[in-house]
Amino acid sequence: MPDFHAFLTRMPYELAFSQEDAATILDRYYSPEIEYHNDGITLDRQRLIDHAGPVRKNVRELNIEIHDTLLDGDRAAARYTMTVLVRKDKTVRIEVCLFARLAPDGRVRRVDSITRTVTQ
Repeated sequence: MPDFHAFLTRMPYELAFSQEDAATILDRYYSPEIEYHNDGITLDRQRLIDHAGPVRKNVRELNIEIHDTLLDGDRAAARYTMTVLVRKDKTVRIEVCLFARLAPDGRVRRVDSITRTVTQ
């Protein structure tokens, strides 16, 4: 059973830097019926897979700092910051507030999140 902390910390590294198939990585952390709602945009499984290509092409370094997490049954929440060094040495800092619903097997089946991005 995947754990929520690994979803927040390990999965982004795997998607950015692993040679493993993006679909395999996502299926490890998300249930097949995933709905990912971020800043008014809804991503399904295929759109999340498609997002991995540009991530792998552009991300050079990644740091994730977890500030708060909360787990209660099939609900989880987190507040964290991702700092990403992308091509052309541009640093992007993304502050995330995320609320998730978990499937019975522990994978994430729904995400509602809001972000604030600061480019440095």
